[in-house]
Amino acid sequence: MTYQEVIAMVEEMGLPYAYDHFAEGESPEPPFLVFLFPRSNNFSADGKVYQKINQLQLELYTDRKQPNLEKRVEVVLDSHDLFYDKSEVWIPDEKLYELLYTTEIIYEEDN
Repeated sequence: MTYQEVIAMVEEMGLPYAYDHFAEGESPEPPFLVFLFPRSNNFSADGKVYQKINQLQLELYTDRKQPNLEKRVEVVLDSHDLFYDKSEVWIPDEKLYELLYTTEIIYEEDN
């Protein structure tokens, strides 16, 4: 997937989103998404990067538990044939739930 393809996939989820974070004071009301590529898990051959593989983290923030919204996000991930792990945490200071979807994508450069 290219960066633009990841953005298009996130847009299918129908929520406000940003890469890594929203600018100070510009965070929308929940629910919203944040995505980032925190690390790579590249495949090597002959001492070189043979295949670029990036971890993709998709963070869904909500102010209450919303199973139907989680399902909407998961349907999009499933439609792109992405295997993912999911975790959930309550952030007391923010009064938000963070649902973290972690997956890996074969990363391709945008042309």
